[in-house]
Amino acid sequence: MKSDFSEHFLIKDSVDLSKLETEYKGHLTKDDGIILLEQEKVKLRELQERLYADGSKSLLIVLQAMDAAGKDSLIEHVFGGVNPQGCEVTSFKTPSEKEYSHDFLWRHYLALPAKGKIGIFNRSHYESVLVCKVHPEYNLNENVWKSTKEFNAEFWENRYESIRNFEKHLANNGTTIIKIFLHISKKEQKKRLLDRIEEKEKNWKFSPGDLPERALWDDYMTVYEEAINETSKKHAPWFVIPGDDKWFARVAAIQIIIDALEDMNLQFPKLSDDGLTELSKAKKQLESE
Repeated sequence: MKSDFSEHFLIKDSVDLSKLETEYKGHLTKDDGIILLEQEKVKLRELQERLYADGSKSLLIVLQAMDAAGKDSLIEHVFGGVNPQGCEVTSFKTPSEKEYSHDFLWRHYLALPAKGKIGIFNRSHYESVLVCKVHPEYNLNENVWKSTKEFNAEFWENRYESIRNFEKHLANNGTTIIKIFLHISKKEQKKRLLDRIEEKEKNWKFSPGDLPERALWDDYMTVYEEAINETSKKHAPWFVIPGDDKWFARVAAIQIIIDALEDMNLQFPKLSDDGLTELSKAKKQLESE
């Protein structure tokens, strides 16, 4: 790689999203990026196999972004070469009645990756401090609170604390967590929404609800910034990746994921002397057939 994207896009202290570029590409060209992505996909497949064989750790990747930022296509292009038996994507929509009858983290526990596997959250537990902070009335569906007046600073701090504790618990029990925010500009979102309207094969992607949410762009930038600053920790870091160029976002994301897997020091199981003896016997038996 020509750049260390894991280090470059890691949020170490506080972040001001308005000061971060959305078009950054480092020293790469698009052609470079396409070639690099294919090379890195081979490496990712090898590391996934090692993760499965090791069986002591898991990887959770949290993807968050504004509408049309490219989460779905990033998942498709980055993970297109992995073994689907060891990787599961969960897309979190509006909670169901059953999910609302539990605490806000319950449904996310159910989707966590088992040891040896990769889990991808397409939207996540962070929606409770993002869309639910922009639209606090949504929290009333949990049937705990009676009025939006109850959603004060203490309420939101408790939510952040719950998320921090949740992620700390996972990290303490063998799950490596990577949280990625695809940072696109309002101008680029407009272009992509227009593409969805103008290109027939993309019409199905457009929702009339996209426009009212777009009108709240500044509010969303504020809550994203607050959430990232409150919850980016060494054991569960946030990475803010420039998203205006999809090809670049994919290259940066796969490097961050590969670095995290390499840091796990994953090992293939080693057979004991007795195991090697049995293996030798089995080989001789098969060759003699």
